[in-house]
Amino acid sequence: MLASMGVSVSMLASGSRGNCALVSSSSTKILVDAGISCREIFKRMKGLGDDPHSLSAILITHEHCDHIYGVATLAKKLRIPIFMTGATYQSWQRAMRDESGQKPKLDKFDRFESGHTFQVGDIAVKPFTIPHDAADPVGFTFRAEGIKVGIATDLGYIPVSVRDNLRGCDVLVVESNHDLEMLRVGPYPWSVKQRVMSRVGHLSNDYDNSATFVVLAHLSEQNNHPEIARREAERALATRGGLFTNRVLLASQTEALEPIRL
Repeated sequence: MLASMGVSVSMLASGSRGNCALVSSSSTKILVDAGISCREIFKRMKGLGDDPHSLSAILITHEHCDHIYGVATLAKKLRIPIFMTGATYQSWQRAMRDESGQKPKLDKFDRFESGHTFQVGDIAVKPFTIPHDAADPVGFTFRAEGIKVGIATDLGYIPVSVRDNLRGCDVLVVESNHDLEMLRVGPYPWSVKQRVMSRVGHLSNDYDNSATFVVLAHLSEQNNHPEIARREAERALATRGGLFTNRVLLASQTEALEPIRL
C-alpha cells in the first residue's frame, strides 16, 4: 500500500494551542512537532487514514509547549527516535521536571545540529536556524523522491539564510501568525504585542514565495482571520507572477488539513 503513496504533507494542528505536521514518503513517516496530546495526534492521524504506529520518527523544532506537549507520552507509546538539538532537549528536560526536580529522559533521543543534513528512512532532513525566542529553534526541509518540502513556523522575520534554505520547495508550510492592524488594536497586553512583532516573535501575513503549495500555519485566533491571511498571501504571490501556479491552503488549530499529495 505504501509503495504507491509518494510524498505527502499533512497538517494535524497549527496555532498557538498546538502544532503538529506529518511528512511522508513511500516508506517513511515523520511527525514534525507534537504540540497537541498523544490521544489527539492518534485521533487525527487515524482520521486521515494513517496508522500512528507506522511513524518512523518525531522531529522537534523547539521547546515551547505548543510544539512539545505530547512528546513524552508519544515516546513511551511508540518507542521511536525523537530528534532534537542538544539545547532544545535540555530546555525540554528543564520544563518537564517533576515535583522532586527529576528531569525526564527519552529512551531514543537523537541529537542533530542545525545546518547538518541527516537521514530518516528515505527522507533527507536539513535543519536550519530560525530567529525565534527559544534555546535553539530550527525549521526543516525534507527531500524525497524528487520532492522538496519546507516547514518554517515560529520566526520573527525571514533572513537570507532561511530564504536560501526554503528556495525550490514544492510545498512550503510558513507562518502567517498575525494581521498587523488586528494585533495592534487587539486585546493582548503591549508586552505580548511587542514580542509577537519582534524579530524573534512571529511572522505577519506579509511575505512572498513561489512554491506550488503554500500552507499558511500558526494563525493567531486573536490577531488574524483566515480570509485576511489568504488574501495577503495571494496578493504577495501575485506580485511575483505566481498566482496561477500557487495554491494557498490554511492549516487549522481544530482539525487536520487534508494531505497534500505529490
